[in-house]
Amino acid sequence: MTDRTILRLSGADTRDFLQGLVTNDVRKLDQGLVYTALLTPQGKYIADFFLKADGDDVLLDADATQAPALMQRLSMYKLRADVTIAETGLHLHRGLSAQPDDALPDPRHPALGWRAYRDVPQTEDTTDWTALYVEHMIPGAGRELHPDTFILEVGFERLNGVDFRKGCYVGQEVTARMKHKTELRKGLAQVHIDGPAEPGAEIMANGKPAGTLHSRAGDRAMAYLRFDRAGGDMHAGDATVRKLD
Repeated sequence: MTDRTILRLSGADTRDFLQGLVTNDVRKLDQGLVYTALLTPQGKYIADFFLKADGDDVLLDADATQAPALMQRLSMYKLRADVTIAETGLHLHRGLSAQPDDALPDPRHPALGWRAYRDVPQTEDTTDWTALYVEHMIPGAGRELHPDTFILEVGFERLNGVDFRKGCYVGQEVTARMKHKTELRKGLAQVHIDGPAEPGAEIMANGKPAGTLHSRAGDRAMAYLRFDRAGGDMHAGDATVRKLD
């Protein structure tokens, strides 16, 4: 998969370094893949990625477009910590078939199969990942996830991407406050679409902005919505949009 970059973090302080930065509990690395994110101090999304134990090292599986800035941000945070960050040249393999010996299950949802990291690129993958993502409400970097995103609004708790018992990390205070709100006013939802509408289209309800259309597969899509305006028929251009329960 050419859309991912696999980094290696090595050094005696690697796990403690990550534990103080990311939204999930790095101690879960001993149980399998860890899905997590790096946030700003204001609790907004910078990048999401997977972590995998590789002996004493940790592999970091990131969106390729985010990897250079992520490396720079991590290097800024490490100061004098004994941590080295480098690209590996490894390639992501993923699939829905029987899990190979070198693979681990995707922790976001059982329907997403397995992920493995190998020296050669994956040559065959006919899976319609966009359809799976839409069906199971899996947000992606550069699509549903962007610099204004608050991760709880896009389902990170449901996706096993945040741990509220691990202690402090960058952006933890804002994220914890949102967790204890009575109800989120905005967030990711699945919608039905009748008509032509492309990702990025503004969704209108009764003449008022109600949200933004994101990844689409057939007549279903993910949309970021204002829930107080998301009842009944909405419109994205000439298409009719309706929030699904």
